[in-house]
This record gives sequence, structure tokens and C-alpha cells, in this order.
Amino acid sequence: MNNDKVQIFDTTLRDGEQVPGCKLDTKQKLVIAERLDFLGVDIIEAGFPVSSPGDFTSVNEIAKLVKNATVCGLTRAVKKDIEVAAEALKIAKRPRIHTGIGTSDSHIKYKFNSSQDEVIRRGFEAVSYAKNFVDDVEFYAEDAGRTDNAFLAKVCEEMIKAGATVLNIPDTTGYCLPEEYGAKIKYLKENVKGIENVIISCHCHNDLGLATANSIAGAINGARQIECTINGIGERAGNTALEEVVMILKQHPYLNLQTDINTQLLYDTSLMVRESMGMPVQPNKAIVGANAFAHSSGIHQDGVIKNRETYEIINPADVGVTESAIVLTARSGRAALAYRAKKIGYELTKIQLDSAYRTFLSFADKQKEVIDDDIHMIMKQVNKVSKIAIA
Repeated sequence: MNNDKVQIFDTTLRDGEQVPGCKLDTKQKLVIAERLDFLGVDIIEAGFPVSSPGDFTSVNEIAKLVKNATVCGLTRAVKKDIEVAAEALKIAKRPRIHTGIGTSDSHIKYKFNSSQDEVIRRGFEAVSYAKNFVDDVEFYAEDAGRTDNAFLAKVCEEMIKAGATVLNIPDTTGYCLPEEYGAKIKYLKENVKGIENVIISCHCHNDLGLATANSIAGAINGARQIECTINGIGERAGNTALEEVVMILKQHPYLNLQTDINTQLLYDTSLMVRESMGMPVQPNKAIVGANAFAHSSGIHQDGVIKNRETYEIINPADVGVTESAIVLTARSGRAALAYRAKKIGYELTKIQLDSAYRTFLSFADKQKEVIDDDIHMIMKQVNKVSKIAIA
């Protein structure tokens, strides 16, 4: 793999679907999986095959459908899990088994009532066993974010010996700060024997709103896979948002990191996932929110109308949005009114605009937003403005 390529591992259909109320049937999963493949994701985590007959069927059907991406199935460090995942993935062109175990003191003591040596042994056996079925085995060190770095390095080194091809370093609880998480990845790069032969992966949760920042910090420090979901859906406060990490890397070329995502499909894919899962996106959501390219402040509107880049660092077309939105409110100025009026067929002189703007403000003070029908009413009241032909 090129050293500047960051693989995108999409877990919308596994971690994303764990959100209460977001359950999908196999047919819905296939539609989303096909779109993810077309979008250009490198790995699709299709589900947790042993969890239910329905999930097994979905993973199996996705494995048959997907043409380009690696198809991945999640397991615990349990032989039965691995066997079921291998069976579900048997038909996949590029199968991957994703197995692992918790490594933090909290998980070892309270979840497993075990020891560090025992956790390493179980992880080693799971990876070794999975290698009997597939060449591509990813190991996750659950709660790596709160795992001591020296012990985590020891775990990683043993999993490489067992045959792991990818090491997933999850910030399972979303606890890490970006500097801390980046330093963790750097520590592993510098202290794990054989690390140059595997891919380090970031799987960050958003409990403190830092999932995207942590994933980018991980990539800057040597990780070459980011695990994420469309719209950032996932357990609790969600996962790293695919659209965010992809556009950060695209908009910061000096990082010398890139993905294979067709960004012009991002907005449409976001809509598909919202509708399928019944999971709305807040209007101020980065990249794909309704207000991501909307401007209502007069100063901002004037700047954007003159030159989009004054207040937009992303061209809306780059993510599949038709154009920026100039939203008329009581905070809007004359330039915005003239712009929107022209859009629906009115070419205003300065005198007409001054008159129209006074009338506009009376409308705007009474309602949250002035829409096109309101503009037509305003124009009828202002000097009998003639409508022009719209090109």
C-alpha cells in the first residue's frame, strides 16, 4: 500500500447499526453495502455473524454482492465466533476476520476477571485460529485508549507474531485527547517489533466530541486505516464520521495523506443512510448537515456572493451539494436580497432594492425565514418591479 494512502474502513453496517432503533434488514443492508463499495471505501464491516441468523445472512449476502472492497466480519476471541464468521465470508473476494479482546486494566479486571498474560494468550490463539480461514486478520485491542502503552505494545507484538495483518487501536470510550491518542500511535510505531509489516487502524468514539480529531491525529502519527461510519452514527455519542475524516484529508493536502473516496457521493450517501436507519442528522453537522453550506448573516452572505471562498473552505459540489444556500432572515443584507430576487427573476435597480429591503425587513421580523413566495409578495409592493426572464 502507498504510504500516503489511508484506508477507509466503514462500519456503518456493524457499529452504526448497534444504535437503538437503527436495525436494518438484509435488503436494506445490501443497498447500503453496494453504495459503500461504489463510494470507494476499502473495507466494509458487514456485521457480527455469530450474533444472530439474520446478521449471518446479511454478511453472507454482502460478501456475494461486493465487487471491490474487502468484506469484514466481527468476532470475539472465541473459536465458534471465528468459525461462523469464516463461513459467512467464504464467498467474499477479499474476506477479513476482525477479532480481538479488551486490553485495559478495567476490561481485564472487571470484564474478564483475568490477567494480562491470559488476555495475550487468548488474543494470540484467536488470531492464529482465524489465519486458518483467511489471510487477512485484523486484531482489535478493545479500550486501547485507556490501555498502558507499554502493555499495548507487547500485545501488538504478539498479535503480529500470530499473523495479524491489521492492528486496531480503539478509543472505545472516546476518552483520549488528540495529542494523547496520536502519541499512542507514535509509541507503537516506534516500539513494536514488526510494526512496519502491518497496518495500524484508528477506531475512535465520540463521547467527548473528539472522534474525528483523534482519528486524524492517529493518521498523522502513522496509522493507515480509519474506522468510521456514515454521519458518525454508532454506540452512545457515535463513531468517527467518514465524511469528516475524508474531507479533512482532502482539504489539507500538506498532510500528504489521501483516500480513494469519491467525495461527490458523500451527501447522497448520507441521505441514504438517514432514510434507511431513520436517524436524522442535526442541521449543523459538518459536511452533510442542512446548514453546512447555508449562510444567513448579511456579512457572510455578501462575502460568499462575491467569492465563495471567503466563508467556505469546501466547494459544496465536492461533496455532492448543488450550491451554497443564501437564507434570508432579519440578519440578511441588501446583497442577499438582490441575489435571491435575481434567482427567481427580478433584476433590481438600487432604488428598487432600497425600497424592497425596507419591506423585506418587515417580513423578516415576523418570521424565521423569508422564502421565494414572500419575495414575490415584496416585489408586488415595490414600485411595480417587472419580472425578468430567468436564464
